[in-house]
Amino acid sequence: MQATAQNSDSQLESLNHLNIKPFLERLQESGVLPLKSKEAIQTMQMNVGKICNLSCKHCHVEAGPLRTESMSQAVMAQGLQVMADHGIKTLDITGGAPELNPNFPWLIQEAKKLNRQVMTRTNLTVLDDEKYGWMPEFYAEHQVEVVSSLPYYTEKDADRMRGNGVFQSSIKLLKKFNELGYGRERSGLKLNLVYNPGGAFLPAAQQGIEADYRRVLLDQHGITFNSLFAIGNFPVGRFLTFLKNSGNLQRYMEQLAGAFNPSTVQNVMCRDMVSLSWDGYLYDCDFNQMLGLPDSPQHISACRKEDLCRREIAVHNHCYACTAGSGSSCGGSVV
Repeated sequence: MQATAQNSDSQLESLNHLNIKPFLERLQESGVLPLKSKEAIQTMQMNVGKICNLSCKHCHVEAGPLRTESMSQAVMAQGLQVMADHGIKTLDITGGAPELNPNFPWLIQEAKKLNRQVMTRTNLTVLDDEKYGWMPEFYAEHQVEVVSSLPYYTEKDADRMRGNGVFQSSIKLLKKFNELGYGRERSGLKLNLVYNPGGAFLPAAQQGIEADYRRVLLDQHGITFNSLFAIGNFPVGRFLTFLKNSGNLQRYMEQLAGAFNPSTVQNVMCRDMVSLSWDGYLYDCDFNQMLGLPDSPQHISACRKEDLCRREIAVHNHCYACTAGSGSSCGGSVV
């Protein structure tokens, strides 16, 4: 925990010493302080651990094969109980690679018993391992919405971001999901893709890049999907390290701050969701979680409804990534 706190402090320090107007001041100018969550929370996002088979260059979690953090079944159960007690309808599972948590199938089964909508975020390639090859059928059986990372629709660009062989592995798995009915009309099985920019620049317009993905993936690979989410790269974790080491941090943050769009603020994801860390603490979003905001988070075991609804949201300069241009969230653009 001490090493994690030191890493969070170091990241916040990097974001403090920039020649841009602080995000808090932009909110104040826009008349939306304090920024608060809505009356009803719709989604609990559980980050079930930082273990991953990949070490992507843009990963804000700094996940990878050498990480050991993994959510226990006890913490999962506490999260599900809060969802049941407070009417939270959607469980959004993320990581790391969620599939590498041994309690992951149990979590999905228990959430479905509560009649919750379940979505999981997968890097696809982990499912190419025979140990996890049964999971696509498991997802289909439990009507799990699949949100799959595919940073770009060309092999060169996707592999440059995530490693050699990732693109072909991802295509193989997307075809398998299509065979199971995912991404097909009237199947009820949702398959969404996630696009990330390949460097220190804003994502392309979601509508346009989605049309490109549809055309190329269908024409070249016969793949269909439901929606594409264009998600900006957040100046957090491994991507923040890249920005600093490449000398791009100031320029990138100027880009984000210059594209600040006040109309995105009312729709940012932290207003109708709550984020649960692998060790059971509550945050406003996965990015705040990685930065350790707030300093003294509440544990899920002590959670009350008033701690979720109309709570004041912690903000910092990384929040420019959510509010630049059309905005960015775990579900893509917000306006």
